[in-house]
Amino acid sequence: MAVAEHPEPAPASASRPGLPSILHEWTTTVDHKKLGIMYVVMAILFLVIGGCEALLMRIQLWSANNEIIPPDIFNQLFTMHGTTMVFFVGMPILIGMANYLVPLMIGARDMAFPRLNALGFWTTAFGGMLVYFSFATGGAPALGWFAYAPLTESTFARSAATDFWALGLITSGVGSIAAGVNFIATILGMRAPGMTLRRLPFFVWTMLWTSMQLLIAIPPLTAGLIMVMFDRQLGAHFFDVQNGGSAIFWQHLFWFFGHPEVYILILPVFGMVSEVIPVFSRKVLFGYEFMAAATMAIAFIALGVWAHHMFCVGLSRTLDLYFVVASLLVSIPTGIKFFNWLATMFGGKISFASPMLFSFGFLSMFLIGGLTGIMLAVAPFDFQLSDTYFVVGHFHWVLIGGTLFGTFAGIYYWYPKVTGRMLNESLAQWQFWLLYVGFILTFGPMHVSGILGMPRRIFTYEPDRAWEIWNQVATVGAFVQAPSYLIFVYNLISSLWKGKPAGDDPWDAWTLEWTTTSPPPSYNFEVVPTVHSRRPLWDAKHPDDPDWLYE
Repeated sequence: MAVAEHPEPAPASASRPGLPSILHEWTTTVDHKKLGIMYVVMAILFLVIGGCEALLMRIQLWSANNEIIPPDIFNQLFTMHGTTMVFFVGMPILIGMANYLVPLMIGARDMAFPRLNALGFWTTAFGGMLVYFSFATGGAPALGWFAYAPLTESTFARSAATDFWALGLITSGVGSIAAGVNFIATILGMRAPGMTLRRLPFFVWTMLWTSMQLLIAIPPLTAGLIMVMFDRQLGAHFFDVQNGGSAIFWQHLFWFFGHPEVYILILPVFGMVSEVIPVFSRKVLFGYEFMAAATMAIAFIALGVWAHHMFCVGLSRTLDLYFVVASLLVSIPTGIKFFNWLATMFGGKISFASPMLFSFGFLSMFLIGGLTGIMLAVAPFDFQLSDTYFVVGHFHWVLIGGTLFGTFAGIYYWYPKVTGRMLNESLAQWQFWLLYVGFILTFGPMHVSGILGMPRRIFTYEPDRAWEIWNQVATVGAFVQAPSYLIFVYNLISSLWKGKPAGDDPWDAWTLEWTTTSPPPSYNFEVVPTVHSRRPLWDAKHPDDPDWLYE
């Protein structure tokens, strides 16, 4: 009888997937974790692009009567910078982190609609490509990211660049709406047994209300952009003032999206910081119920304050008064959150690891940005400073200082869960201090130049305006910031190979994502966990020492 020969073992290299199979796996995936990573990587790429656009603008504004960048190119740069940072950095990085974390934090094995999740990512990515394809038409749109009518209607805006810009934002809006629907369905319908709404991790709670805002705020912007396309391509006159349209109508549509967008970008960061501060203070989150109610209040009030961006367009005194009151009212629930974070830290055993360091950066930056926001909510003050660099300094302080510092806190906190490796703490310290000092140097002087009357959107200025020194300090600050982003990207990449092994729970945390391996398996949990409190991992670690204070 013939004896079968044993086949030679395949070489190790043959068992490794090649680049084509890896690309196929990632481009066809519906796994929420891989989609979350792709969202974040896409946002970081656009962050680098948007940052380079900002540096070019700061170089142009270095001195009076500078002519390094022509005015039309400058207008294209600030249009694309604003569009990029809001739509293709801020929103994707937060949606991506939530994509990765929400199912893990609620004990689910995936998002409610995995294929819709993939559609959301690819439409967002395709939208970004469409927007940047506008450069191939001979130049990007030179409208400003607000795209105020009648600029979209005028002869100089008739190039295809504006059409690609509008189509890109319409497409990415579909992705944002898909993400909002998916988060709501996942959070309301796929929580682990025992995880009531009162036991949700706070980041998940903020994502629930962020998703509600996405579903309410994105459709008006999408409708407005479709009307812009009708005006440009089909002869409609929605915003064409010379033919009976209304430029103010566009402003209402845009700002009905634009102000909730501020909270779409900041509420998830509130959630991240609310996860980081308790862990690194070794205390439970102070006043969970008040914090949850404040989140709901912010989400609702933010939908009714849009016209404080329009005090100077000639609204009636009654409307101005209403929007002043509504704008000031939103500071109350925001203040509740701030004092609750401080109360959480008070008396705690604070550890200044990188997530907590960036959380402190967030608190200080958001406080200053919030105070200047209260100033601009007062109509007579706004009359004087509307469309000046004071406003530019304010919203960068909130959206970059607040959103970016809080997002970095979240990335440093959850990177070990995603990769199984720790980020380098020394590099994190360098990144933080370069970013913190550079940020203050960049955006602090803008408040002063704005008070001195420097209007936004100008590409140069005369030497007798006393603006030059403030622009030079801001430009120096921008170049101090720039290395911090490079350090961050290097830290992310190098730590994948050289980072210290993290283990499953490197921070001694207490939410469900830390109960599984790092990185988690494709199915997240072997057995769907049962939850008995807001700190299920604490319960598992201390079965004989229940802490009812957090219930």
